[in-house]
Amino acid sequence: MNNPEISLYFPEPVLKYKFEDYESFNKDLRKYIYELQKESSSGQIKSNRGGWHSPNFKLTDKNSIQFKFGLKLQKYILKSFQTLEWKTENKNIRINSMWAIINKKDDYNVVHTHPNSYLSAAYYVSAPKNCGRFQVESLNIAKRHFYPEVLKNNELNANVAGLEVKEGDLLMFPGYLPHKVAMNESDEDRIVISFNVGIK
Repeated sequence: MNNPEISLYFPEPVLKYKFEDYESFNKDLRKYIYELQKESSSGQIKSNRGGWHSPNFKLTDKNSIQFKFGLKLQKYILKSFQTLEWKTENKNIRINSMWAIINKKDDYNVVHTHPNSYLSAAYYVSAPKNCGRFQVESLNIAKRHFYPEVLKNNELNANVAGLEVKEGDLLMFPGYLPHKVAMNESDEDRIVISFNVGIK
């Protein structure tokens, strides 16, 4: 018997870029993030289990590293909209919010989405080896409740998939996509900047 022709419908995108000049940017971003941590040591509890979640960045200071970083992100945001074939002409596409998470050893982030944003992102300021994969969960909840025993995981039967990350990686994905971050198994900090993109 011939193998069947397989058609895959409704793929969910995670766009991965290597941020230009990431080494020089990350040096200043790390300094800014650790300073924020000193100012607000308790942080916030969102999807993080352990670790430190910053308050939102102040993006209005034009001389700040976070403002310069936001400016540099614009071309990646535009490219992502264009890749997804979303309308950009006469649209005021903007970063709505930006924050950082420092995860130490054994810290992780549980599955969550970013409501009220068209695009969300994870940018890796520090990503030591074994710092935890970025993972997405299938939107098809029904398939989790009724299926036969899986012999081997593949893209046709998987409920969770993910990718390894390195410093300077920028991941962009629809805000509705359920995602999480695996446990940091390294002895060094994993530092991620996340942000949401909308249309005003």
